[in-house]
Amino acid sequence: MDSKDKIAVLMSAYNGEKYISQQIDSVLNQTYPKVELYVRDDGSTDQTCRILEKYESEGKLYLLKGQNKGFARSFFLLLRKAPEEEYYAWCDQDDVWRNEKLERAIEKIQKAERDSPSLPVLYFSDYDFYDEKLSYIGRGIDYKKGPSFANALMDCIPLGITCVFNRRAYEMMMEHTPKYSCGQDWWVYLLCAGLGKVIYDKGYSSVKYRRLKSSVSPAGQGFWKFQWYRIRKFFLQGYFRNVRRQLQEFSDYYREELKPEDRQLLDLLTGRRPSLIRSVRKAFYPVRFRQNMIDEILLRILFLFGIL
Repeated sequence: MDSKDKIAVLMSAYNGEKYISQQIDSVLNQTYPKVELYVRDDGSTDQTCRILEKYESEGKLYLLKGQNKGFARSFFLLLRKAPEEEYYAWCDQDDVWRNEKLERAIEKIQKAERDSPSLPVLYFSDYDFYDEKLSYIGRGIDYKKGPSFANALMDCIPLGITCVFNRRAYEMMMEHTPKYSCGQDWWVYLLCAGLGKVIYDKGYSSVKYRRLKSSVSPAGQGFWKFQWYRIRKFFLQGYFRNVRRQLQEFSDYYREELKPEDRQLLDLLTGRRPSLIRSVRKAFYPVRFRQNMIDEILLRILFLFGIL
C-alpha cells in the first residue's frame, strides 16, 4: 500500500459538544499516516465551535464555519472547500472509528484502482451499534445481497460513517454537485455503483456507531420505533418526491455513460408520465432492489400504485 497519498476526512458538525472530541481523537489516532481533518460547523449554538477552535489552534484540523444548511448540503459545501487529495471519507460527529479503519479502506481501494485506475471507487464496511455511554448494543445491519446499481437507485446501504472514496469519485461530485441529493453517501454510492466500483467490506466493523436519543434515524433503537420513523419519513416528509428528484438529476448527468441494461432500468424509474403499464413493469421488473424481502415487497407495492 502506498501510504504517501493523503486522505481528507470531512466532518459536518452541529451542536455536538458532548461527544465530538472523542470522534476527532479517533480520526487523529488512525494508523494511516496521512490524514487531514476538515470540519464544517453547520451553525451550532452550543460549545461545538469553541471545541473545534481549540483543535484548530493546535494544528489538528481545518475549520470552516457556516450557517445551518442541513447535513447533506453541509457535507457538499465542505467537499467543495476541501483540497484535491487522493482519498476522502465522510465523518459524523459523535461516533468512534476503529484505529485501522482508513488504512484498511485505502488498501482495498488501491487494489481496485490497480485493475481500473480511471474509475470512481467507493469503499464501505459494516458497523456496530453503541449507546450514549459507548456500551455495545449489537451488530449493525447485515447487507446479505450487497451493493448493486439497482439497489443504489432505491436504497443507500453504505452509511456515510463507513464510506471512503477515491479522487475520481470526488472529481465527479465536483463536476456535478447535486441539488436534490437524499444524502452525500447515497449520491457517491449512485456514482460508483453506476459508473465505477463499490467495495463492501462485509464482516468488518469499522465504526462504533453511537445511537443518541436525538439521533436523526432511530436505527438500532427498536423495531417499532424504527417502523414509525419510516412511516413518517416515507409518507409525511416528502421522501419519495426527493428520491424521484435525485434519480432524475442523476439521469440528467450520467444517463449516457451507463451500461445499456442500467440505462434501461433508470429510464423506467424516471419516466415523467405515470401510466399503469409503467407501474406494472416496475412492480415486476426482474432485479432485486432491496436487501430484505419485506422491504422488497413493500417497494413493489409502491411501484404498482404509482407512489414511487
